[in-house]
Amino acid sequence: MTAQNHVQSVLSRTGAVSALTIAALAGSLVAPGAAPEAQAAGPAHATKALSVAASKKGSPYKYGAVGPNRFDCSGLTLYAYKKAGKNLPRTAQQQYNKTRHISASTAQKGDLVFFHSGGRVYHVGVYAGSNRVWHAPKAGSVVKLERIWTKKVLYGRVR
Repeated sequence: MTAQNHVQSVLSRTGAVSALTIAALAGSLVAPGAAPEAQAAGPAHATKALSVAASKKGSPYKYGAVGPNRFDCSGLTLYAYKKAGKNLPRTAQQQYNKTRHISASTAQKGDLVFFHSGGRVYHVGVYAGSNRVWHAPKAGSVVKLERIWTKKVLYGRVR
């Protein structure tokens, strides 16, 4: 007999049965239309971080800057995720090391895109979907949305 059947049997005898009661006591309660907490948290903070990064469009690049008006690449991602309630380390490589590594085919809007060469991560941005990234590219440039220009990218999901 499964745990849920056992709970249902006990509650049936007491006359206090409802589907929600059984599900809650069996440990599998998920409200209709809702995602489990672990799934719901990911998209919510990722969506917020994407929105924050996009809101910084046109902000000037400055090496070592973490906002709110100037950014380098990892400063933008750190700032966007901080506003979304998540803490990231300072550099692109450290951020890559802290994320859950995912495949390109499972990347979702708000995940981080890491650019790499020779085994090291040198640049990061916020994935905007459709092979595009919000990033602070380099000195003399501004925060912008661009197509991903290389195949040498890795993806990470902030936990």
